[in-house]
This record gives sequence, structure tokens and C-alpha cells, in this order.
Amino acid sequence: MSCSEQLMTALDSLDRAFAAEDPFPVTGCTFCYSEQDFAELSGPLHLITDDLVSSVAAEVPDHWEDFPRLYRRLVPRIIRLLVTGRLHVGEELIASRLNQAGWATWDLPLTEALRGVWSTWWQSTLQTHPSPVPVRDALSVIAVSTDNLRPWLDTWTATNTPAADAHLADLVTDVMYKFEITDLRMGFYEEYDATAELLGWLLTDVRDRVIDTRLDDPFLHEHLQATAQRHD
Repeated sequence: MSCSEQLMTALDSLDRAFAAEDPFPVTGCTFCYSEQDFAELSGPLHLITDDLVSSVAAEVPDHWEDFPRLYRRLVPRIIRLLVTGRLHVGEELIASRLNQAGWATWDLPLTEALRGVWSTWWQSTLQTHPSPVPVRDALSVIAVSTDNLRPWLDTWTATNTPAADAHLADLVTDVMYKFEITDLRMGFYEEYDATAELLGWLLTDVRDRVIDTRLDDPFLHEHLQATAQRHD
């Protein structure tokens, strides 16, 4: 089974896991949403338009009377649009919203299904270049939502393929612009400080896979040492 097929299987599993999330009367900000919107959000999940799903996916929590329940119910729709590059919402915002909805505290079948998507999405991204979602954005979503960057970097290290290397080149070009790597935070609200982990990984684990002499700048190694000392 190809990575893309595995991803579709994981998304289908997500649908099944969340199928027990019943519709409920949705209410919220009447300035931003109409009674028709509330009625649509209160009805069958598959009948909610992609545009409305995208709107809710990005909306601030206080616009809804029961934000956690609404977001939980919409997760299968939001995540499928997200990983296929069709959500038209800043990807990092979704991780922040999931955390605000308390996704890690949901029932185990729900959290396991979502973690299954993260894993297969990451593998699919690394095996496909270009990917529907840029690799930095995908990595940020997964790292921020799981509050863990290192396992996903380890997977990248183990994925020694032309596509993974092409993504690596893209990432380095991105984070080395104006040396952003020296203060790189992930998440819409910059919740995750990725500097030490990501810089250390680039300078050691995958240095031989990157053709970019900027990574040899002594300043970066000095910065990494200083950052590591602050975290000790």
C-alpha cells in the first residue's frame, strides 16, 4: 500500500472513530454567523460545506457556546481538508485550535485515530515532493499538537529518499532566511520553541544531506551551545 493510500485509510479510520459524535444544537456569535450557519453546524456532518468547516476551523473559541464539543465533532472534516491541502486556513492555527479544544484529553479511540493520521501524514509528506502542505507547516502542526518535535525529526532522518531530501532543502532555505533558525517557534501563538532541537538536528543528524554552506557558520554552533546551556 502506498503512503497516499495509507493516509486515506487513516482518514477513513478517523471518520469511523468520530462517528459517535452526535449532532447537537450549535450556538455562537450571531454577528459572525447566521441562523442558517448554526442550523447547518447542528445537522449531519457530511452536509456542512467546506467553507463553513474552514471558517469554524480557524475561528476563536469564544465565538461558540461549546467550542470543544463543536471542534471535536468537526475534526474528521477539518483534518481531511488540512492534510490534503484544501482547508485554506493557516495550517499552524489548526494545531493551536486542537490544543485549545483539549484534544489530548479526549477518549482514547479519538486520540489514537488522530495520532494515526499524524503518523501516516508525516510519512506521506516525506515521500512526496512537492506535497499538498509544505513540509515546515506539516511538521509544525504535528509537533505543536503533540508537543513533541524529536520523534518526527527522527522519522525524517530515517527516511533517506530523494523526496525527503528535497523537503530538507526546502526547510533549510526557509529557516536560514535571515537566520530565523536561531529563534524559531512553531504554532500560531508560537507555543513551541523549536530552535535547539531543529538546529541541533540540522547541524548533526542530517548535515551530510544538505548542500548549504550557511550551516557551517561558526555562529550557529555557538548559538546552539548557548541555547543548550540555557536549557540545562
